[in-house]
Amino acid sequence: MIFTIILSGIITLLGIIFLKLFQKHKFFKNHGIPHESPVPIFGNILPVLLRKLNVSDLIRNLYDAYPNTKYFGLYDFTNPGIVIRDLELMKLVGVKNFEHFTDHGMFGEEPRDPLFGKNLFLLKGKKWHDVRCLLSPAFTLNKLKIMFPLISHCAKNYAEILSTNSGEIREMKETFNRFSNDVILNCAFGININTINDPTNEFYTLGKEATNMEKLTIKVFLMREFPFLMNFFNINLVNPRIYKFFKKIITTTIETRDTLGIKRPDMLQLLMNSKRDDNHGDNDKINLTQDEKIAQGFVFYFGGFDATSTTISCAAHELAVNLHIQRKLQTKIDKILLQTNGNLSYDVIIGFDYLDAIVNETLRKYPILPVLDRVCTKQFEFPPTVPGAKPFLVEPGMTIWIPVIGYHYDPKYYVEPEKFNPDRFLKNGAASNKAATFLSFGIGPRQCIANRFASLKIKIMLFHLLARCNLKVCSKTNVPLKASKKTLGFFADGGYWMELEKRKNSFYCKENSHC
Repeated sequence: MIFTIILSGIITLLGIIFLKLFQKHKFFKNHGIPHESPVPIFGNILPVLLRKLNVSDLIRNLYDAYPNTKYFGLYDFTNPGIVIRDLELMKLVGVKNFEHFTDHGMFGEEPRDPLFGKNLFLLKGKKWHDVRCLLSPAFTLNKLKIMFPLISHCAKNYAEILSTNSGEIREMKETFNRFSNDVILNCAFGININTINDPTNEFYTLGKEATNMEKLTIKVFLMREFPFLMNFFNINLVNPRIYKFFKKIITTTIETRDTLGIKRPDMLQLLMNSKRDDNHGDNDKINLTQDEKIAQGFVFYFGGFDATSTTISCAAHELAVNLHIQRKLQTKIDKILLQTNGNLSYDVIIGFDYLDAIVNETLRKYPILPVLDRVCTKQFEFPPTVPGAKPFLVEPGMTIWIPVIGYHYDPKYYVEPEKFNPDRFLKNGAASNKAATFLSFGIGPRQCIANRFASLKIKIMLFHLLARCNLKVCSKTNVPLKASKKTLGFFADGGYWMELEKRKNSFYCKENSHC
């Protein structure tokens, strides 16, 4: 009798839960918004969870399926989100009416993870605004000019070492990860490391572990959909020993600088200067806790370590596959080296239009994030998605998705989008007036704070590498690159393999009789 009552109660409870989930999946139908039929509980993302599709493929397929709508619906598990397809509406959300869509929601509510939960990317509201204002001076023109020699010296050193082993086949992302590791540590924390000669240093090994996107992707899904389980089992996005390591490094460096009176023009110094002294009226400063300082340092390291190395790898791949573009770039590089006698400067790199076009085309074809997200913070009315439909009132808490990969591969904006064509980004090129659809670094006030730093680092590495090496397709090269189905962003399935050949006619070869 008791067993029957308990069983009936469980069945009733499951029935109520299922009914509520079923009702949630009626949201778009009730509001007349086009959408794909959802799978119970999983919504539209089951193919991603089953690793049948990469997120890029899912978003692009949906984008292409609704060509005549301003927006359409997507069920993220049981949570309804709006995917914007209309360019003007996208600008309204990302820029003009930013105050209605100020926050990110990709990780759900603020994770309890000490490194991810308090960093700039996930901060919300006024706290985000204050920290953004605090860190912005780290990426001004003057700061980038100061960083330039540090980045260039590191890139030149790596390129010289790579050119000494002509004919070597390499997985390039591993190499560029090491380069990124050294640049970030030097520019952000004032720490000198040579990872190409010391690949087992703790910064690099823990950095690789912290940016393991396959493991992170699984944890992000769990963090967003089942935060109570993550909290109950005390599971963080990043291994606690990684947190302890970064905490020790950052706090020790701060203490050393304070004790010795050392000041450097880097991000860590800005975090040190953030402490407000109410007795002296420092109302323009904010008080950051120790964990908040560590989180800002870590997210800069995290973003720079993996995202930029992926972009450099993709650019190197395209140059290896498209030899005419590689040769054209090398001809221009050689001309610059002769004109400057090898003394590369910040102004020269910034003014190198063809290199800039190659980087932009790489970011168009392989965007860092295939989709951007915004969470509605103030009620906002969308126009009808199709003629004859009703306007849609977006309520606070609802997620808005901006399909970067859809815009980047839309032939309306980029002719022959599958083709790698840097010329489209040159002055008067086909994409020169399409700035609104180029979204690799985000859009509006929440675009990547370090976008100019990242772009500079990518350009410098490519410049020095192509000055000394030819990039060649090898037996391990995957043509075309295919996105891994195990991660959220674009990461090549099978890696970025190519052969490096020392150039015999480069500027440096003319100086070196051993060529």
